[in-house]
Amino acid sequence: MISVTVYSTGDGCRWCVRTCACLRQAGIPFTIIDLSVSVNAPAREFVTDDLGYSAAPVVVVDQDQRHHWSGFRPDLIQQLSTRIEASS
Repeated sequence: MISVTVYSTGDGCRWCVRTCACLRQAGIPFTIIDLSVSVNAPAREFVTDDLGYSAAPVVVVDQDQRHHWSGFRPDLIQQLSTRIEASS
């Protein structure tokens, strides 16, 4: 089973909202981590320091440091959906 985590800056981020909507529409289950909450400082450090991103959303697949992206990427969501369907 593939796990997907979306690091978001909350409902005020239109790209975060669109990414989550696209994942839902594709039937891909995911977990959201809200980077705007102070308790999530370690997650914010992971996204900025470890992965090198400065903009949300950041999508990480299987907690794999090689399989992630930033921004609204419906093309990558579609590829992920195809990958999930092929493994079923």
